[in-house]
Amino acid sequence: TPAPPEFVRDVMGSSAGAGSGEFHVYRHLRRREYQRQDFLDKISEKQTKDEEYLEKLERNKQAAEERTAKRRKKREKMKQKKLLAKKAKLEAKSKKEGDDKSSESEEDDSKDEDEEDEREAEDDAEAPSFIMGKK
Repeated sequence: TPAPPEFVRDVMGSSAGAGSGEFHVYRHLRRREYQRQDFLDKISEKQTKDEEYLEKLERNKQAAEERTAKRRKKREKMKQKKLLAKKAKLEAKSKKEGDDKSSESEEDDSKDEDEEDEREAEDDAEAPSFIMGKK
């Protein structure tokens, strides 16, 4: 099938010169062409701005994700540190209880001395008016 014919508007007639109305026709054609070019320029400018905006959003999202990941890692590290400290404290406590039980089997003289030292230490220290870490 043949291609559809291109429509050419405002073609000059076959007579010799341009008439007095041809300037106005030219002026309208020129104005329409300038409008078309402006429209195309605005569309391309809008597209580039949209692309830049989307790229900026993506960069911001990436940066925010990196900051979040960094902070998440820090929180996890702190959590692990607390858990390790808690475990160490429990192990020390259980070890101390185990030591206390084994020390009972030792001589009673050393037990009496320890109790006296503890009483003296308790007398010297003032009882705290509040307990930290309890609700």
